[in-house]
Amino acid sequence: TMGGEPTFVSIDDMDGDEWNTMADGEMKRTRAIDLTWRLRECFAPGGVIWFGEGKWYPGEPVPRWAYGIFWRKDGYPMWRAMSTLADPSKPGSYGYEEPGILARGIAEVLGIPHDCVIPALEDVEYYRWRASTLPHFETETEADEDDSLERRTLAALSRRGLEVPSGYVLPIFHHPESRRWTGVRWELKRGGLYLIPGSSAMGFRLPLDSVRKATKEDILEERMPLDDAFPELEPDPLKNYDVPAPPGDGDWVPRTAVSVEMREGRLHVFIPPTGMLEPYLELLAAVEFAATRANLKVVIEGYEPPHDPRIERLKVTPDPGVIEVNIHPSSNWEELVSRTTTLYEQARLARLGTEKFMLDGRHSGTGGGNHVVIGGRTPADSPFLRRPDLLASLVAYWQNHPGLSYLFSGLFIGPTSQAPRVDESRDDRLFELDIALAALRGKVDPPWMVDRIMRHLLTDLTGNTHRAEFCIDKLASPDSASGQLGLLELRAFEMPPHLRMSLVQSLLVRSLILLFWERPYRHSSVRWGTGLHDRFMLPHFVWEDIEMVCEDLRAGGIAFQTEWLRPFLEFRFPKFGAVHHHGIGLELRSALEPWHVLGEESTSQGTARFVDSSLERLQVLVEGLIEGRHVVLCNGHRVPLEPTGRNREWVGGVRFKAWDPPSALHPMIAAQSPLVFDIVDTFNRRSLGGCVYHVSHPGGRSYETFPVNAREAESRRVARFWNEGHTAGVIETGAVAAAKGSGTAVRFESSSGGAEVRVVPPEKPSHEFPKTLDLRRPSYLQVDEME
Repeated sequence: TMGGEPTFVSIDDMDGDEWNTMADGEMKRTRAIDLTWRLRECFAPGGVIWFGEGKWYPGEPVPRWAYGIFWRKDGYPMWRAMSTLADPSKPGSYGYEEPGILARGIAEVLGIPHDCVIPALEDVEYYRWRASTLPHFETETEADEDDSLERRTLAALSRRGLEVPSGYVLPIFHHPESRRWTGVRWELKRGGLYLIPGSSAMGFRLPLDSVRKATKEDILEERMPLDDAFPELEPDPLKNYDVPAPPGDGDWVPRTAVSVEMREGRLHVFIPPTGMLEPYLELLAAVEFAATRANLKVVIEGYEPPHDPRIERLKVTPDPGVIEVNIHPSSNWEELVSRTTTLYEQARLARLGTEKFMLDGRHSGTGGGNHVVIGGRTPADSPFLRRPDLLASLVAYWQNHPGLSYLFSGLFIGPTSQAPRVDESRDDRLFELDIALAALRGKVDPPWMVDRIMRHLLTDLTGNTHRAEFCIDKLASPDSASGQLGLLELRAFEMPPHLRMSLVQSLLVRSLILLFWERPYRHSSVRWGTGLHDRFMLPHFVWEDIEMVCEDLRAGGIAFQTEWLRPFLEFRFPKFGAVHHHGIGLELRSALEPWHVLGEESTSQGTARFVDSSLERLQVLVEGLIEGRHVVLCNGHRVPLEPTGRNREWVGGVRFKAWDPPSALHPMIAAQSPLVFDIVDTFNRRSLGGCVYHVSHPGGRSYETFPVNAREAESRRVARFWNEGHTAGVIETGAVAAAKGSGTAVRFESSSGGAEVRVVPPEKPSHEFPKTLDLRRPSYLQVDEME
């Protein structure tokens, strides 16, 4: 099976923070809810929509939201009446009586006495103390949007009245013998249930330690997904609730409860955690039955259903600048095409797209990921657990072919990125990797040993197992049931701007899996060294490597055409411009540049680590150049050129500082723009011509908004490339070379008729990066001092 995590941005707002840097935003929530309702109608007419909490990152005041759709694979509905599901983006009209009505209704459906339902109050003593700490001129019932979340919560509760219940709680547990939910009564020392202060959902703020201390019996018995012996689900989850519920187990009191509360006029039902799927379905059916009978609309929140191969799940979550969709897996190519096409179309109808443009006019996808997730029908059916050598083949092949890592990546690459290669960290990592891959090619038993063998190698520099090109967090980890799903996640895929480009990415991965299933890849790792970030930062060598990959596929009987990937080359490495002078052509393309993560700095929001994105790199491709006679200069420095193997064609790279951020490496170096390129004939000692590349608008215009469409973006790109003006602005490196008595004098003629003689310095490539001219290096390092 194959799934994915495509990301989307707003079609109508290119400049909003929520579509560029922020994870949350009012419009982002509205778009996400709209998309969730649409996807439910397309993929899961009988599914339930769950509005819960997602990840919580440092520095964020509350956890991020997550919207999920869950449905049964056997075709029976998990939620029948859509009219009973409320829209959390719209305020409701309910008061403080409806939560009690619904909670007692749920108890009645489950056969639990009404006196088990107890009101939940806010902690009066805490909020009175908090109000007493305010400045004397502030009123506790008033708060501004700029105030803290706790201050706004205090104001809202003060206006409502602390004596009004926030909701109602039904303590329940799933009886192990009767296999049904049973209610109990909580006895609390304060005489009532007082919630933990906060603004989260009521179910997260229950004073469980006041009920009793947690014990080993509270650990949920989760069904281990690696066992595929799952019984069929009952069509009617409430089948066993025709008779009254059995009494509780004496003095034993559960710490799980259903919570019902009113927020912004809506009824929110908090579902407690369950170890297995059947109890969750029973509780969900009871909530729906009670809501239908009372003619109420509810929002389902709390814990999501446990992972189980008998249900499907789809999630819509926020990430910085994008909305991410964790789409359910497809079992064949036709299904994958259909579901991906439907997703893109429904996203478009929800005013969400897959492309945007940078300020300088460069075309990009959403800026988020398009991760590819591969598994099986059940965890035990995962191809990577049945054939661990398949995982070894993929990891080894990707390491041998850096083009697979860099053709589909985003702007942020390198050892500190979201998906670093296995060889972008410690130098001795590959030695250990070869030992691990050899183990995978043998017999691996039990299945969780696959996780143990690779867990400590597929990580980033800090040991984070999630931030890796090949993420096995959900493959076969024995630490939790959610880590034993048989899934492999390929994270080095950025969201492309078009549906068919996304499908081609998936097709390439499927083709390689088929190839290695039939012919395991057994080659050892390649020690690329610094050549990884020298050679394969240039589009020429990336494409050359991709051509080899496609040749391997065709040699294996898979007719994968190289040209299918051509749009990725043009998209990832856009052409800035080209000139021809005296039979010599010079082309400039964007190239890759790994960004450095800087040291810790103190900011107004705490300690932060910035990314130095001021470095950029260009590829210089020259046709018709005669070796020993022609050279190419960039700002007076000779560009190191290497023959491509084609007749009189040469390629090289130029790295430079594009702009001056507040935090960056080498702050003493100013922005190096524009870049002036000259084609020099050393025999005739004259410049034949060249071009000028501007990082920003050549007239000094500052772009304040992003381009609204591709036409405006293209106009910005075109304005930054000049096919004239190349004789001006050559820097003083020639003077250094002349002072040392080396170099070649060259006559530069300007368009105004004037002329100037400068010195072309001899070439001294960097030993670490021989294919790249780094303009940040001091001039004395560019000239061979041994001359």
